[in-house]
Amino acid sequence: MTPTDELIAPRAAIAPPVATPAAGPAASTRIALVGNPNTGKTTLFNRLCGARAKTSNFPGTTTAIRTGRAMVGGLPVEVVDLPGLYELRLNAPESRLCRDVLQGGGVYRRPDAVVVVADACNLTRNLVLVGELLATGVPVVVALNMIDLAQRRGLTLDVARLGRLIGCPVVPMVARRGIGVEAVGEAIVRRLDPSSRASAVARAAAELPPPPADRAGELPQWAERVVEASVGGPGAVGTGADTLTERLDAAFTHPVLGVVVFVALMGGLFWTLFTLAAVPMDLIEVTFARLGALAGETLPPGPVHDLVAEGIIGGIAGTVVFLPQICLLFFLISLLEDTGYLARAAFVMDRLLCRFGLPGHAFVPLLTAHACALPGIMATRLIPDRRDRLATILVAPMMSCSARLPVYVLLTSLLFANRPLVAGFVFAGCYLLGAVAALVSALLLGRTVLRGRARPMVLELPSYKVPSLTNASLTAKDQGLAFLKTVGTVIMAICVVMWWLSAYPKTEPPAEAGRLRAAAAAPNLPANEAADMVAEAEAIEARSAQAGSIAGRLGRVIQPVFAPLGYDWQLTVGVMTSFLAREVFVSTMSVLVGAAGNDDVTDAGVLGRIRGATREDGTPLFTPATSASLLVFFVLAMQCLPTLTMTRRETGQTRWALLQFLYMSSLAYVFATVTYQGLRLAGIA
Repeated sequence: MTPTDELIAPRAAIAPPVATPAAGPAASTRIALVGNPNTGKTTLFNRLCGARAKTSNFPGTTTAIRTGRAMVGGLPVEVVDLPGLYELRLNAPESRLCRDVLQGGGVYRRPDAVVVVADACNLTRNLVLVGELLATGVPVVVALNMIDLAQRRGLTLDVARLGRLIGCPVVPMVARRGIGVEAVGEAIVRRLDPSSRASAVARAAAELPPPPADRAGELPQWAERVVEASVGGPGAVGTGADTLTERLDAAFTHPVLGVVVFVALMGGLFWTLFTLAAVPMDLIEVTFARLGALAGETLPPGPVHDLVAEGIIGGIAGTVVFLPQICLLFFLISLLEDTGYLARAAFVMDRLLCRFGLPGHAFVPLLTAHACALPGIMATRLIPDRRDRLATILVAPMMSCSARLPVYVLLTSLLFANRPLVAGFVFAGCYLLGAVAALVSALLLGRTVLRGRARPMVLELPSYKVPSLTNASLTAKDQGLAFLKTVGTVIMAICVVMWWLSAYPKTEPPAEAGRLRAAAAAPNLPANEAADMVAEAEAIEARSAQAGSIAGRLGRVIQPVFAPLGYDWQLTVGVMTSFLAREVFVSTMSVLVGAAGNDDVTDAGVLGRIRGATREDGTPLFTPATSASLLVFFVLAMQCLPTLTMTRRETGQTRWALLQFLYMSSLAYVFATVTYQGLRLAGIA
């Protein structure tokens, strides 16, 4: 048994309480989880309720209330996970929300007890919030988290003495390992018992009662006195930072070295993404190729055969093949979050954001937008100034979200086949281009329609921690399932529609195709020459059918608009459908290529078919210049209708959503044109 185990739990093992089903009856008892950011509050919530709520190492990332049900000491309770906050009295959105919940009334019911999750390494700061909560009169239990880290730093904590000083139960725990969670539940049950609570108050009040609520300015001094009397060892009062932490922070937050480290880490992350995901991608391609072959052998020739093989299987394969990259990306980012490094990156980026007219608070929404612009825009609610909030909302969709990931992987794989290191850095460059475009756009907005100066952000640097492989795996799993859900609904529907548009109406084969087939049937013609003639005839027939289809006709009408970017009618159709959702582009191209007969769906993988796609004149569809133009276009363009809807809802005005769409689309068009024409002038066609 480790020293930590001896301090926390003399019992042999501790198992977290079993969560009741979400559909069960409403719990009569409500417990609120409160704490400073980065104290492990949501981790305790997950342990109690069996949930997997997502959190980050940045203050203010949680903007909503999470609720769950759990059995705590045999008592069914409703657990409410409140946003992380530093003090109740602050005029911040998370503080106002917590005050409303703790006071009750309206849509909120006052909790029966409060569990304050406190960081054992930063006890002085955490006790300020504890003192405020004690003054509200709600029964309080302090869950002293990360006790193992405090011990490794040389801190000695007298938990019993601490509880007597503040007048409420204090339970040490390590939430990420599940140690002490059961003891927290037992303390909650005892705290909820009116008789035991009354007897405890009668036996002994707090030795150092906190100042009353109207003298909250004295709480920091009270917290220091409590820590001085109950905590020993180096750094007992204050942050508790050790020498190694200070050295690491000096490097990671350095104005120059910090940026270099950040860029190097991101480059390494994306190189890993390309290298490790290659094998599962190949397996997925083989699997869908077998499914296509099975469909071709099982179904008789006809519309149903073509729909299943080319529309459904071919279209879904074009998106599912990128599932490994998506899961691996979120797995690696989750590990970085757990270590506490990304908070240092936020500190470095804060200096940069303010120079471009964005508030320091914008870092959290912009980082969140890398997963999806919708929660990123919602996270701007924590920005107090309306001007700053509008600026962040307008530029947030420029951050490369996960929906762009399949397109990035496809195009970088086409540009740099068998060169994963170069592809990885170009992939990272796409993220960098989006970030630079967002910053420059924010600067322009700040000097035109949104004049004013941005407010700086106060940011706490959390303790360094060993990342949790379990949490990272669950995060990757959840993101992967969400992606597959989209594939199985929206993308499948679009694939079916695109197949129908590209297959109908049926047209008569060209005379040239008939002549080739007749020549191939000539006697004494070598078999290989006859096969080549038949293949050429099939390609001519497929191109003619595509040209006469609804998709082909629509593409030709719109194609002149995109001609300066190097797009033919097929790419034009792909780009137009991607305005519904960015990730649809790959599926659309897979359907169009499969229907065009460039390669049979059962004979080549998705990337192979798309790589070999040709234009009507037989030249390659994805030339280096065209691929680079597409890459720039997808980095900068607004291609997500739900994001525009969210912008309209959060700003309250349609004109901001319209400005966002027109500005981003125009920016993408101009820079994609410059990229294509510039590469052509340089001799890179």
